[in-house]
Amino acid sequence: MRENDAGQRQVLVVDDEEAIRTGIAQVLATMGLQAATAAGGAAALEMLARSPYAVVLLDIRMPDLDGMEVLKRIRRDHPESEVIMITGFPTIQGAVEAIRHGALDYLVKPFRLDDLEAVVRRALDHQEQRTSTAAPAEPENGREGMEFIVGDSPAMKKVFAKIRRAAPSSSTVILTGESGTGKELAARAIHLLSPRRNHEFVPVDCSALVETLLESELFGHVKGSFTGAHQSKHGLFELANHGTFFFDEITNLSLNIQAKLLRVIQEREFMQVGSQKRIKLDIRIIASSNRDLNEAIKSGVFREDLFYRLSVLPIHLPPLRERAEDIPLLAEHFLRKYAQKGNREVTGISPAAMKMLCSYAWPGNVRELEHTLERIIILEDGDIIEPEHLPSFISQRQAEFQVFPEEDHTLEDLEKRYIQFVLQRTKGRRQEAARILGINRKTLSSKIEKYQLRVNW
Repeated sequence: MRENDAGQRQVLVVDDEEAIRTGIAQVLATMGLQAATAAGGAAALEMLARSPYAVVLLDIRMPDLDGMEVLKRIRRDHPESEVIMITGFPTIQGAVEAIRHGALDYLVKPFRLDDLEAVVRRALDHQEQRTSTAAPAEPENGREGMEFIVGDSPAMKKVFAKIRRAAPSSSTVILTGESGTGKELAARAIHLLSPRRNHEFVPVDCSALVETLLESELFGHVKGSFTGAHQSKHGLFELANHGTFFFDEITNLSLNIQAKLLRVIQEREFMQVGSQKRIKLDIRIIASSNRDLNEAIKSGVFREDLFYRLSVLPIHLPPLRERAEDIPLLAEHFLRKYAQKGNREVTGISPAAMKMLCSYAWPGNVRELEHTLERIIILEDGDIIEPEHLPSFISQRQAEFQVFPEEDHTLEDLEKRYIQFVLQRTKGRRQEAARILGINRKTLSSKIEKYQLRVNW
């Protein structure tokens, strides 16, 4: 990825229309990005040969060299660059061909400024994710295609085995686990190990879009189908054809969208919003949820028939507290990643600090650990991470539960002190405290009330 002295990522805009090149460059400037421009495919390839670019916005129809041919050469010679195709003559076949040859996305002229910004940000995020999930070491036997998932615990080895078994088929997969456990990484690994690896992997965060917008994004729409539909738009299903579609946190879908998704899975076809034409579809569907799906079904927010369609191949991602032996490996991986990214001379984590990291419950799982290390490397000085560099809510949890032998203690005294100690360690999280104490949450709440314990930190 090319950066200038200010650290701004650079984008190459390739279009034979000067007005288009200039307009896009101005929008990119407002995003804090630097844009170089090329009036044709041959000039673009020359520029890429001299210095790679993070993102290439590439017109399909150009007089000197066809955009599809340029796309193929970029994917072959400059795989680090993300490519977004631009066209004023949209067709489903053109969109599918562009995605098949490695384009990340597809913009139709004339496009809205927010559409341009969204697709460029997605491309930058996609490249960042590919870079950040690079393996910290050479792949071990049996880990090909999963090197970017860090872990060597027995619990993770079981996950790796399930991913390998699930990958070759086209059956639907449901990934369960708490937030931050790496469900999207597991979905990507299934895709990369599957026969669909050369086609698109399309993730959709089901909690990020309102229902009306999500339906249009998934299925596409025809011109005039609703207010604001000034032109027809291809949906993500079409662009993901022959690839893998990942529904992240699928329980956030409305019951209406769930019903339509069920039909897509059953019939392998769909209709655009406002259209009666059925479009055939060949995709693999992977879904994830951080909720108990049986409870979601009982509460009426998730369809039971959709659950059975999705859970052909269930895979559970364990929380970090259940694979604490992976914490040192993960911590060292994130230290290297963010020290290199921030150009910092941070070389390690002291034994005392590592002990504290390993003793913390990590309710936010791997994501919380990663953000904690990133914050420390950015804000703290020193080449070794010490206990004083850790957030207070982690370092203070190292206080030991002590009973002084010269004092007399009733059983209730000891129970009260120990429950308070565990609540402090879990920062008042009752579910986690109850798990550590070996009691249910209702019993814990009764004891908190009985002893009038402090539960907020």
